[in-house]
Amino acid sequence: MRQDNSSGKAYHEATKHSYLSVQLDPNYIDASTQPIAFKVYPKFYRRVKLNLNNKIHSFIWLTSAVTLEKVYNNVPYKLRVNPSAGALYPTEVYVQIRGVPDIVDGIYHVEVENNCLTLIYELIDDGLESYIIPNKSISGFIFFISSVYYRSSWKYKNRSIRYCLLDSGHHLGAIAASAYLHERDIQLIFDFDKLALNTALGFENKEFITACAVSGEAQDQKVRQLRLQVPFVCGTDYFEANQFIEDSYQTTACQTSQKQQLKQPQFDFEPDKFYQTVWNRRSIRRFRKESILQEQYLYVLQKLEQSIPTENFEEVEIYSVVHRVDGMLPGLYKGANLIKTGNFSEQTGYLCINQAIARDCGVIFFFVCEYTSYQTAMQIAGFLGQRIYLVSNYVGIQCSGIGAFYDNETQQFLETDKDVLYAMAIGI
Repeated sequence: MRQDNSSGKAYHEATKHSYLSVQLDPNYIDASTQPIAFKVYPKFYRRVKLNLNNKIHSFIWLTSAVTLEKVYNNVPYKLRVNPSAGALYPTEVYVQIRGVPDIVDGIYHVEVENNCLTLIYELIDDGLESYIIPNKSISGFIFFISSVYYRSSWKYKNRSIRYCLLDSGHHLGAIAASAYLHERDIQLIFDFDKLALNTALGFENKEFITACAVSGEAQDQKVRQLRLQVPFVCGTDYFEANQFIEDSYQTTACQTSQKQQLKQPQFDFEPDKFYQTVWNRRSIRRFRKESILQEQYLYVLQKLEQSIPTENFEEVEIYSVVHRVDGMLPGLYKGANLIKTGNFSEQTGYLCINQAIARDCGVIFFFVCEYTSYQTAMQIAGFLGQRIYLVSNYVGIQCSGIGAFYDNETQQFLETDKDVLYAMAIGI
């Protein structure tokens, strides 16, 4: 039975852009008021410095590492393995570690800025399994993605609920990439009692759990819920509540995803080259209006078709607007099927709020979905977006995610009544 998803659609509808809405609310901000983008616990918490020569440490580190520091418009940015809308990085990562040699069983915060694990809760016979997979104990790792939403809503206001979920999906994709390089399987879990877990983690209204990724061995053993509430530290230096975001998260957190059989993707990336791809991945700011090779485009499409390792699922359909691909007719495609021919580069540039990257790229992908769980659909869109980033960079072309577009006009162009969740541009 399909669950009513009207509340998710209503929140998506309420955050739509149109030509008029963008003109009426151009969204000017004072960059000096940006909240901090790193969460750090007090200095007296126990920490484990991540040693990259240790395979376990390396696995954790590569899920969230800072890969480049740069200054843009006099603002310093620390860019990471996962992209983020506006480089605002609302996501935080926590990892429960159990039964791993030389690491105390506990819940840790991944302290990205300082490259370490911070122990925030030591386990005895309790743990986080009871919130996500009752009657099981995981020997290994459970990664939890959270969103410190004010880092995003500071700039993007209500629409940041989309970006927080897309960013969460990207971060799950970064975890999957690290798992691949460290020869570990993972399982993404979207359907669990997120609200109860938020309470146990003491998040108040300032942070919320979006998803988790399990990498380890499951044993038939009931684990009791946390015996104590985890001490809370705010992830921003100041905070302004957004009731719309809090309401939309609370409502859509209870929606149940569609189901599928768990299946691991099968990739054949060359490890050293793929590691460098993960490390060097960037969001391009400008394309040169040059054609990409047909085999590059088809390679990206092929990898997109690989399975997503989760039982909780929403089917995201991907449309391609081909602008410049050697040997292909320009036009709108759905999969391998040509829907309509034409040079639509100017139109897609307009639809993406007059962004040149949408006009000048080789191909722009649009992700659409009719979902039962809004949070799952948006995160899967972000997860697939991370896959496009890595695969396109792996074959030598560039990529950029695009979260801003005129929603209704884009639907009309794609000839669909399903919600448009995301866009991704690739090219040279």
